[in-house]
Amino acid sequence: MRILITTGIYPPKIGGPAQYAKNLKETLEKLGHKVSVKTYDIEDHMPTGVRHLYFFFKIIFQVFRSDVVFALDTFSVGFPSVWVSKILGKKSIIRTGGDFLWEQYVERIRRKVLLKNFYYTEKNNFNQKEKIIFLVTKWTLKNASHIIFSTEWQKSIFIEAYNLNPNKTSMVENYYGPKESDNPFDSREFLASARKLFLKNIDLLNTLFSKIMAQNKEILLFTENLPHNKFIEKMKKCYAVIVPSLSEISPNLILESIRHNKPFICTKEVGIYERIKDAGIFVDPLNEKEIESAISRILTEEGYRKAKEKVKNFNFTHTWEEIAEEFISIYKKL
Repeated sequence: MRILITTGIYPPKIGGPAQYAKNLKETLEKLGHKVSVKTYDIEDHMPTGVRHLYFFFKIIFQVFRSDVVFALDTFSVGFPSVWVSKILGKKSIIRTGGDFLWEQYVERIRRKVLLKNFYYTEKNNFNQKEKIIFLVTKWTLKNASHIIFSTEWQKSIFIEAYNLNPNKTSMVENYYGPKESDNPFDSREFLASARKLFLKNIDLLNTLFSKIMAQNKEILLFTENLPHNKFIEKMKKCYAVIVPSLSEISPNLILESIRHNKPFICTKEVGIYERIKDAGIFVDPLNEKEIESAISRILTEEGYRKAKEKVKNFNFTHTWEEIAEEFISIYKKL
């Protein structure tokens, strides 16, 4: 098969979606398919709408030569990918990542809105740009040949919010790799690397850690992003991982922590909760005292031992080969 993957970010850019695109491409090629990738470059510096139009023309020739397009988001590359595919009579499959509209909205209003409540409570408060994003996303999802979600949680939210046909949707879980390391911590540093977005709840985390560090100078918090190889080395040496976001679909930081047997504290508002609920500590992202209590507990010898035991006992795997084969299987049924 000739496959085109469209993605907003791709290595050397940093982020989970970039690694997902890279690994999916390489695995599909190992299975014998011819795979090309189109990603944002100068589009990053263009205004909304202009960048979509530019990407539309950028991918036309490649879509024409492909059997199917796998678009790895719903808006940035999803919209132009489905648009071109429809014109050329090609199949397009969208694999959702996060929720671009929710992210943009929370960033604008700077108010803590959970994803599960977003479409019920906030639609009447959309500005003009957000109304357009909603309509464009709805058109894209309805006109794609198929939609792949990584969690049933996000799938149920989107089906209702965008009035989707459930028969045009599937679920392909994220990558759960085999255990890669089990290193002791070098320092009591918590790893909370995240994009600088309001929804990541880093403001609350910084407040809590300022209080904790005033009493214990050994405690550290790391929130910066690093290239993937340096990030993994950082994780191997850290004390624990913490993700207190307002909501997460399938957080790569947590999945990496599991592979490296690092205890973690994670938001309860997470799409993979049912899969990983026995592997870590979960907190209400709106409850400051609950988060502080979880941090304090994992800092005790007994609390850390129990948290370490939980993550070590998690051994579920879902390989890139399985993911690639599931993508191909879905395409063959269209």
